[in-house]
Amino acid sequence: MKRVFHIVTHFDVGGAERVALGIARSGNPDIEYHVVEVVRAHGAFTATFISELRQAGIRYHRAHIPELHFHYLFERLAALCFPLWFAPVFARWKPDVVHCHTEVPDMAVRAFFCLFPQLKRRCRIVRTIHNTRLWTGLGRTGRFVERLFVASKANVAISQAVKESYERLYGPAGPVVYNGVEAAAQRPYPGIRPGRANVLFAGRLEEQKGVSKMVEVVEALRDDPRYFFHIIGSGSLEGLVRSRLGGLPNAEVRPPVAGLASYMGSFQWLLMPSEFEGFGLLCVEAALAGLPAVVNDCPGLRETLPADWPLKARGNSTADYLHFFRDVMPTADRAGLAATAADFARRNFGMERMRGAYEAIYSA
Repeated sequence: MKRVFHIVTHFDVGGAERVALGIARSGNPDIEYHVVEVVRAHGAFTATFISELRQAGIRYHRAHIPELHFHYLFERLAALCFPLWFAPVFARWKPDVVHCHTEVPDMAVRAFFCLFPQLKRRCRIVRTIHNTRLWTGLGRTGRFVERLFVASKANVAISQAVKESYERLYGPAGPVVYNGVEAAAQRPYPGIRPGRANVLFAGRLEEQKGVSKMVEVVEALRDDPRYFFHIIGSGSLEGLVRSRLGGLPNAEVRPPVAGLASYMGSFQWLLMPSEFEGFGLLCVEAALAGLPAVVNDCPGLRETLPADWPLKARGNSTADYLHFFRDVMPTADRAGLAATAADFARRNFGMERMRGAYEAIYSA
């Protein structure tokens, strides 16, 4: 039996964590999956994530360094300490494959094999590149870490945009394997405003997600009675969002919601003005729930919708968004758009397709 270890930042909400869990739920009798965190999470969804691991019969290993956000200090400390506590785990279970996701696990795995290079001889390294922009503010660290993955031919990109971006800076990015997404069973969202088109914005409240643009659009539509915006998430810009939108009649700001994908069918539109994405996972989840998206036509995100999707803003243009909301969406065939997006998602982003592609890589 082949033993595969997925290394993730923390047991919490996050696209990379969901991808690792999706692969590990394969059910393949020839592969035993483990999931390992680098930073010990204590968020609202940690217990839920662990419960999902247990229900799927997936072994997991908790980190020791707590999750504290301070100029990336604790994440780097956790990555440097990772080899010391992971070495006994590695020695006990002897994984055939170590598969890491995002920069903190990448640093941790690089540190581990620097300290124990002899262990690399019998272990395959696989690394999923999850974003078009890596190592922001950590350029020197990034160049050091990337040498391992390029030399090991470990890289897998989650979109064509990610592949092209990586290869411009570091070297071969390997094959493209799109993230797999499963349709979630739907249930009513309790905060829906009847008589209005309910618009969802969800995710980390950071600039990458286009938070400033979202705030600008919501403020511009404050007097339009046709729409109500549900902003769900947390992050460094939460204070800005609450101060600008907290008192508006057309918006509600809420912390992250567990199992958000199962509520998406309650909304009429998804607003996703991301500045960049490795892969628009939220957009695909929405499509499978029958929720059409209004998006920025940016790398990574544009690949999750048909090329002729009519609600893509060029250059994250405020004028385009306001044109969509004021002139296009009130008379658009929403059901037809939803069906088109769902069909595209099912054909291109199936969970079994992703699992099969990675399991072929593990065995290569």
